[in-house]
Amino acid sequence: MTASINDVARAAGVSASTVSRALRGRTGVSDEVRDRIAAVAAQLGYTASRSASSLASGRTFTIGVVVPYVGRWFFGTVLDAAEQVFSAAGYDVLLYNLGTPETRKRFFTKLPVRKRVDAVLSLLIPDEGESAALRSLGVPLASTVGGARPGFTVVGIDDRLGAESAVRHLVNIGHRRIGMISGSSGPLHWTTPIERRRAYLDVLAEAGIEHDPTLEADGDYTLEGGERAMTELLAASRPPTAVFAQSDEMAMGALRALRRHRLKVPDDVSVVGFDDHELADVIGLTTVAQPVAGQGAEAARLLLRQLDEPAAEHPGHVRMPIRMVLRETTAPPRPRGPQ
Repeated sequence: MTASINDVARAAGVSASTVSRALRGRTGVSDEVRDRIAAVAAQLGYTASRSASSLASGRTFTIGVVVPYVGRWFFGTVLDAAEQVFSAAGYDVLLYNLGTPETRKRFFTKLPVRKRVDAVLSLLIPDEGESAALRSLGVPLASTVGGARPGFTVVGIDDRLGAESAVRHLVNIGHRRIGMISGSSGPLHWTTPIERRRAYLDVLAEAGIEHDPTLEADGDYTLEGGERAMTELLAASRPPTAVFAQSDEMAMGALRALRRHRLKVPDDVSVVGFDDHELADVIGLTTVAQPVAGQGAEAARLLLRQLDEPAAEHPGHVRMPIRMVLRETTAPPRPRGPQ
């Protein structure tokens, strides 16, 4: 038998109206209660009745989601968390994977989501023309990348602060030859690698460390790219004693390259990543933790709230917390050799 809203309410120990508010992202429900209700709803296989709601509201009960790389961990994690929130509230997801310039141009020229979705979650950063095209849809818009921009609710983190924490940690434990694996060839208009590189340069300057361009390499935000970039850094005339990788996947690739070169971590080279990937704890990776799934879930809840409370004031930019997580891949440099 199909579970009803009353079944979810009884199992969660709340009223049916609280279940409705929680699953539709409305205010007045604590995060703890909201999470408990979502878990119970998923366990019982409950979703809100779409047919009845659609007749009453005129909505499609579909959310459009545009992504640059659906197969990459960050975007996949954000998408999965958002989809769970949408599904629990009775919404379907219409996914557009815009991984090439051609598909991206075609999407923003034709706007196939028009009249097919109630809101759009963008996991890519649109330029001015693309932003205007999305605003022309007349539906709520949200994103989990980039900074604040007109017409969007953006849920994200302070990339510069996170990168500063990572590089400053390496400086504070004594490293002077600090390399960086970046993602400069990432998605179009993506500001993340730019902000994290600025933080890297700022901390080096603050510590009186001269910037060496040979200690930077592009890792394409992939594990394979990280391995390739680390190999490039090791070929420098004076290799780094520590490396900041702008993502955990690139850091994992760097660890694989170091192992292949029979170098010990952190004895020979320290490595710090960014994300707190689900495997980071398993491999003992020091990293900057960001709530990747939390950003997707929060963006989804805010979109649903805008749909249910269109007249209410909604935040333009929500900044999620980050923290430094110290594990086994960083240590002071050995006293011998260049630092």
